[in-house]
Amino acid sequence: MAVLEHMTSQQAIDLENKYGAHNYHPLPVVLSRGEGVYVWDVEGKKYYDFLSAYSAVNQGHCHPKIVGAMVQQAQTLTLISRAFYNDMLGKYEKFATEYFGFDKLLPMNTGAEAVETALKLCRKWAYEVKGIQENEAEIIVCENNFHGRTTTIISFSNDPVARKNFGPFTKGFIKIEYDNLKALEEALENNKNVAGFLVEPIQGEAGVYVPSEGYLTAAKALCEKHGVLFIADEVQTGIARTGKLLAVNHEEVNPDILILGKALSGGAYPVSAVLANDHIMNVIKPGNHGSTFGGNPIAAAVAIAALEVVKEESLAENADRLGEIFRSELSEFASTNDLVTLVRGKGLLNAILINDTEDSSTAWDICMKLRDNGLLAKPTHGNIIRFAPPLVMNEEQLRDCIRIIKETITNF
Repeated sequence: MAVLEHMTSQQAIDLENKYGAHNYHPLPVVLSRGEGVYVWDVEGKKYYDFLSAYSAVNQGHCHPKIVGAMVQQAQTLTLISRAFYNDMLGKYEKFATEYFGFDKLLPMNTGAEAVETALKLCRKWAYEVKGIQENEAEIIVCENNFHGRTTTIISFSNDPVARKNFGPFTKGFIKIEYDNLKALEEALENNKNVAGFLVEPIQGEAGVYVPSEGYLTAAKALCEKHGVLFIADEVQTGIARTGKLLAVNHEEVNPDILILGKALSGGAYPVSAVLANDHIMNVIKPGNHGSTFGGNPIAAAVAIAALEVVKEESLAENADRLGEIFRSELSEFASTNDLVTLVRGKGLLNAILINDTEDSSTAWDICMKLRDNGLLAKPTHGNIIRFAPPLVMNEEQLRDCIRIIKETITNF
C-alpha cells in the first residue's frame, strides 16, 4: 500500500497499460482526489473538472451528503439481492417516482443496462398491449446516437469503432436522421410494427447536438398519433445538466419511458433506472428481468441523497444561468478567433467546434494545453471539445474557467 501511495503519474499510467485492457484512450493525467468542481493529480496539481465523468458528477466530487448516505448504508446493509425485500428500495422507488412523475421504477446499475431494460420493456408492451406479432417489433433510433456499448446497443450504432468485428448484430431497429421530423413521420407511417422511438434529447457523445426547437414536442405527438412509445434516454442529459431537471422539460414533453443513470447517484455508485407508468411497466413479471445489484440498499440510499441535493442546491437553475454566461462569452470569443467555429449546448452541457478536420489532433492538443493550464476536458468526434463542469460551480469559478479556455486557445 505504501508503494501505491507514492506512485507517480507515469507509474500509474504504465500499470494500466500493462495490466488493463486498452479500451480507453484517457488524457494523460492521473487523478487521486476530488472535491466539488476540483480534482487533484497524484503530484498534487489542482484542476477544474470540465467533464464531470460524462455528467455523472453533476453534484460535485465527493458531495458530503451523498458520501454520508453511502457510508451510513454501507455500514448497515450492502446487498441481499432481490431474493428478499430490503428496507431502502421501496423508499427510493416512492421518492423517485414522485420526483419525476411516474407510477413505477425498475432499478438497474449502469446506463447501458437501463437502455437494455427500456428496449425489453418496450418490446414486451408492444406484443402484450399493442398487439404486434411476437418477434416483429421495430424500434426507431437516430443516427449518431450513443446509448452504450452492449451488443444490442451497438447493433443500432453507426460508429465504426464501436461496431467493427463485434457482429452478428441484433435486428429490429430502424435508423433515421436525428432532428428530422419528416424522417420520423415516414418511418412511422411505413412500418406497422413500430413499438417505440428511442432518442437522446440532446446527442451528447455525438458532439452536444441540440435539436431544433419544437422537435421533441412534435416527435412525441407523432408517437402518440401512431401508438408508439416515446423513450427518452436522459442518462447524460438528465438530473439538471441542461438547466432543467430533464432535458425534455425544456419542451414540456412527458416521455412514456424515461432512462436515467450517471448523476442519479452523483457519481458515487453505479445507479440507473427506468421509469414508466403502470400500463407499460406492469407487463414485466417475476423472472422477466433483473439484476443482482439492481435496487440494492446502498444504491437506494445514495440515489435519494443525490436527488435531494439537486433540489436543495437549485442545481438546474444554476446550470441554466451559468450556461447562458458560458455560451455568451465563448460565442463572442469565437467571432474573433479562427480556431473556434461554433459554440452550442444547453445549461452546462456545451461544446465548441474546432476549425479542423475530424481526423486531426488539434482538439486533443488543445485539451492537453488546457490540462497544463489547470482545466480538464476531452475531445469527442475528433474536432469537438465537450465542456460539462459539475453543476455546483459558481460564477466566479466559471469565469476563471472561461479565462483559461480563451487564453489557451488564443495562445495555441
